[in-house]
Amino acid sequence: MVLVRNLQQWKSLAKEAVDQTMLVAKFFCLLHVTDKYVISSILVQGPSMYPTLNHTGDVILVEKISTKLGKVGPGDIVIVRAPDNPRKTITKRVLGMEGDCVSFLVDPAHSECTKSIVVPKGHVWVQGDNVYASVDSRYFGPVPYALVQGKVMCRSTRFPLLDLTLFSAGCADLILVVATECTTARIFI
Repeated sequence: MVLVRNLQQWKSLAKEAVDQTMLVAKFFCLLHVTDKYVISSILVQGPSMYPTLNHTGDVILVEKISTKLGKVGPGDIVIVRAPDNPRKTITKRVLGMEGDCVSFLVDPAHSECTKSIVVPKGHVWVQGDNVYASVDSRYFGPVPYALVQGKVMCRSTRFPLLDLTLFSAGCADLILVVATECTTARIFI
């Protein structure tokens, strides 16, 4: 009789352990799906987006749905899978969409020489806000739209989110002019 009672207690305890384990597993699955496909946070490193984003310490919130829906446009800050190293993601600003003509300073630190390029179909032109310290489309060319991983929604300069800055396409501190003909369009940074 004691053995049957102990067996029932162990069975009840085992069922509770399995139920709790399943609950934790479901939570982590939901967390993974949310982080991978909906929204995630990323710690900024590097000077390429300075002064919009600080070299280190800024945490950005990236939503990933608008890239899947094609809702990314000029002025948006995006996370892009680096074309030269697929294991690395970079944060840049979209300056041109397919069909746009983009003019840019080839080497802003050493010359005023500009070059113009028409962004091919299915690609975007991305550049860092700090043109003197950014490896971007000026070096690796237009980026396939499929490499755009998400759009930056907001940033916090401290953690937890004490100083929050929201981003939208209209908040760029740039002079941005984009047209469909190369002779009339220029983007100066």
